[in-house]
Amino acid sequence: MNHCLPPGKFNFSHYSVIARIITVILFTACSLHPFAQQRTISGSVTGNNNQPLPGVSVLIQSTTKGVSTDNAGRFSIEAASSNVLVFRSIGYQEQTIAVGNQTNINVLMVNTTDSTLNDVVVIGYQTVRRRDLTGATSVVNTGNSNRIVGNSVAEQLQGQTPGVTVRTSGAPGENARIEIRGVASFANSDPLYVIDGMIADANSTVNTNDIATIQILKDASAAAIYGSRAANGVIIITTKKGKPGPSRISFSAKYGIQQIPQKWDVMDAPQYLQTLKTQYSNSNAALPVGVAAQLDNPTINTDWQNEFFRTGNTQDYNLGISGGSQNGTYLISGSYFKNQGVLIGNNFERASLRINTEARKGRLTVGENILLSNTDGNNPGGGVNAFYEGATSSPIIAVQSNDYINAVSNQEGWGFGSNDISQYSSNYVANDALDHQHYNYAKIVGNGYADLKFTDWLSYRFNAGVEASFDYSSEQRDSGIWHYNQDLPATGIYNERSTFTNFLLEHTLNFNKTFGDHAINGVVGYSYQQEKREYTNAGRINLTTIGSNTFSTIGSAQGLPSADGGVSLFYRLQGYLGRINYTYKDRYLITASGRIDQDSRFGQNYRTGDFYSVAGSWRISKEKFFNVSWINDFKIRGSYGQLGISSALQDLAGSWPTVGYINQNQRAVYGQSQTPVLGESQTIISNPNLRWEQRNETNIGFDASILNNRILITADVYNNVSKGVLVNVPLPFFLGNDNGDYNTFITENAGSIRNRGIELAVTYKDNTRPFKWDVSVNGTTIQNRVVSVGLQGAGINYIEPASFVRSEVGHAMSSWYVIKTAGIFQSQEQIDSYVDKNGGKIQPDAKPGDIKFVDLNGDGQINNDDRTFAGSPWPTFQGGLQFNGTYRNLSINIQFVGVFGYKIYDDVRRVLDSYTNLDNFRKDLNPWTPDNTGAPDPRLGVGTD
Repeated sequence: MNHCLPPGKFNFSHYSVIARIITVILFTACSLHPFAQQRTISGSVTGNNNQPLPGVSVLIQSTTKGVSTDNAGRFSIEAASSNVLVFRSIGYQEQTIAVGNQTNINVLMVNTTDSTLNDVVVIGYQTVRRRDLTGATSVVNTGNSNRIVGNSVAEQLQGQTPGVTVRTSGAPGENARIEIRGVASFANSDPLYVIDGMIADANSTVNTNDIATIQILKDASAAAIYGSRAANGVIIITTKKGKPGPSRISFSAKYGIQQIPQKWDVMDAPQYLQTLKTQYSNSNAALPVGVAAQLDNPTINTDWQNEFFRTGNTQDYNLGISGGSQNGTYLISGSYFKNQGVLIGNNFERASLRINTEARKGRLTVGENILLSNTDGNNPGGGVNAFYEGATSSPIIAVQSNDYINAVSNQEGWGFGSNDISQYSSNYVANDALDHQHYNYAKIVGNGYADLKFTDWLSYRFNAGVEASFDYSSEQRDSGIWHYNQDLPATGIYNERSTFTNFLLEHTLNFNKTFGDHAINGVVGYSYQQEKREYTNAGRINLTTIGSNTFSTIGSAQGLPSADGGVSLFYRLQGYLGRINYTYKDRYLITASGRIDQDSRFGQNYRTGDFYSVAGSWRISKEKFFNVSWINDFKIRGSYGQLGISSALQDLAGSWPTVGYINQNQRAVYGQSQTPVLGESQTIISNPNLRWEQRNETNIGFDASILNNRILITADVYNNVSKGVLVNVPLPFFLGNDNGDYNTFITENAGSIRNRGIELAVTYKDNTRPFKWDVSVNGTTIQNRVVSVGLQGAGINYIEPASFVRSEVGHAMSSWYVIKTAGIFQSQEQIDSYVDKNGGKIQPDAKPGDIKFVDLNGDGQINNDDRTFAGSPWPTFQGGLQFNGTYRNLSINIQFVGVFGYKIYDDVRRVLDSYTNLDNFRKDLNPWTPDNTGAPDPRLGVGTD
């Protein structure tokens, strides 16, 4: 410390005037002295939407001394009170601020133009400016997604960004499935979710209103930092946090209705009865007794779809408070979400509490993000599919009637098939009344972190995360049946309790340094994660009933009890990670990422995997030769890398796939005394060579901003090949493999799948008028092909998960594989002339009005060998459009989603058109008759075997 005044004391009582003058002069000299006292000035720099800005240059005016802001937008610099700080960042107006007496300075940078290129993007353990991305990363507009009322994050992403496919059943509480750039595995294509730095599933227990930003990492360059789990893509979610200032209270309420968009248009009772009469008459068969009775005296006309379906609704309420100071911020929010499904007996409720706080002291920042949630749901058990039963059930059967009461099996008189009306559809209303399933999940997920800034360019971060779920489910089976000829089961109560834990520990070093025209930043670190699920279940049959009351506890039941328990999931994963980004003159950018992972689920020889990526980009618009005034920014980029998939292993082979289980209960008889001897043998053949599925990814694209940054364009071409995909390979029976449903199979890394396509996203903004608006469109092409399925047997290059589905080399996964038709036989002459190469009739038992099937292989008979491919469930093109407009306090949002090029296998139509078991008929049925030979539907008739 420099002392401008000499030691000693002044006596102002004697030299008051002179002393005051001298003191003023000396202190003025101190303020002008080149070695005036320096002190630490710290603060933060934010940009659009108050998001932190990394990489902002903070310089002392008229000097070369300066620093850059870190990933959180913070800076720290030694300066004197007389200094002036200059803040500079490409795309933002330069800011100058005098230090004076300030020790904490926070700056809001203003765009030079209306552009989002300087928005901060989270790319995994780092944040970068959007303009500096070298990989394929999509930034979701949460303003658009939050307008959608959905059970989960996945439902809100539909149509928001290219390359992302969302599938959902629509059931309350059901998690939607996300596929990023196609399906890459036969078992599991779910992406990896990272929530505030915690690797955890973003399922329906997470409140979507808490989300601030969503980034989707789609190629190897963006996702390689997550290594063995990143091949299906990575979705990074950050939740809302408090901002400095007075407390802010927010409240929102949403209410929506849900309806089945279209029901099956099937016959009512009068039409149905007349059609049945014609059907049986055509076959010279007598009508069933129950049908004949209704024909003479129709008294029942049931619309089963109206009985099963209802108008559902969603309710979403959120209350929050946030605020803070320069030294700390807080956000506390509570929410309640309820969804009554369109299908009776199905509902879902979620209550959650979020607490996000952060505190800063000098170079140290600590904070936490915590979510507490409790979810409840109900649905019928029994596995009845109401979407089938609602369309196919007979309208001449009542939902419930005293006429159907049976003292033993149907005391409540539920309606379904009988000996007089032998239909086999289920009564879903009865199913809902007799089999009750309930679940409750109490969950905590969150993380705590500490960030220590060693220097202006180097910081250390410790992150500890936890996800714990305490789950309970129960099923109560009451007395009764809902299906014709259904065996009457014993009443019973069955409970399961399980505990899921997920622990994460991470240590990372972030660096960010500028050397003239050169800028380098990156991260290195270590990550450890452990997941485990333990469960216990118990049950007992023969519930106790007293009067109209049924007791539903295990202790009150009177029959045989049952119990089980175990560990269904348990593994550890540790990884060493790193990424480095280099920029020269904001013109040339290079990124290299890598991760080494070790997973306890694999054998020792394959427990360690290396995953990497390299990427580069060239900002052509910065070159001297590029002089296009209407293009503000233009950058081309490319990447290549190798990622892994581990989730498929858990689905196919569990947590111990390389372990050969020993059966210790086997006995053999030896010797003259024929004494049983206890023995042991390996009952499951294990594969010690199992390893990660790998995905080699190539991506080429460009980013452009044109017309004064009003139009943003992003385009990508990708080619991804998955290798070592897990498949079940057949084994000979004599090996004695006892592996449950896969007795004759062993899991191997033998398959390969390719996905390729083009992505395009365009955004136009007009904020120059009182009515501000923007429109975004995106589109994706996806070509999915199976490259290999392993050694399935001689001449077999396919996998068949169902009789009408096949995954064959050269075709899309799970393509529809069916027998084609060639119209309807109009005459006996056509039947007689439909012959094979030897002159034999191909369909000798057919009659005029029957369907003509294509003998594809020409062997003279119609069988499974004549099946062929008829499209797949995967779209060839999908797109989305979002429009936003605001005028003063009014706003409008419109969103469209389009999916094209896929085929739907209509299995309900198959059942309706089978003309069997007294199922209902389509209302527009137009069957062939001798007088109606041009009809589109085959003749009516019944089997007379």
